[in-house]
Amino acid sequence: MELLEDKMRVWLDSAKFVKAVPGVYVLYNRNKDVIFIGESDNLEKTFTSYVDTEFEGNECKQKTQSYQREFTDNPKERQVQLIEEFKKESGRLPACNTEIRLETH
Repeated sequence: MELLEDKMRVWLDSAKFVKAVPGVYVLYNRNKDVIFIGESDNLEKTFTSYVDTEFEGNECKQKTQSYQREFTDNPKERQVQLIEEFKKESGRLPACNTEIRLETH
């Protein structure tokens, strides 16, 4: 299930080339299942950290194989919207998102 209109991108091949702009992103596992919906004020900084550390300490996100991203001026708001859409459609949260994360918007 693809959540964004952006094309699906292979994680390591293109994650290093994301622009330093605010946005939301969706991480997918090998089966193209949504595992995390995130937001960032600087996608380049967030993705560089993920690539450099290989999601250190987060076994859930280490399953990332591909991603989508969307640039937006209101990333936190858009993240909540995407999580709510995903939850409505699937009846659950993405594997790497938690209820606590939702409440911090």
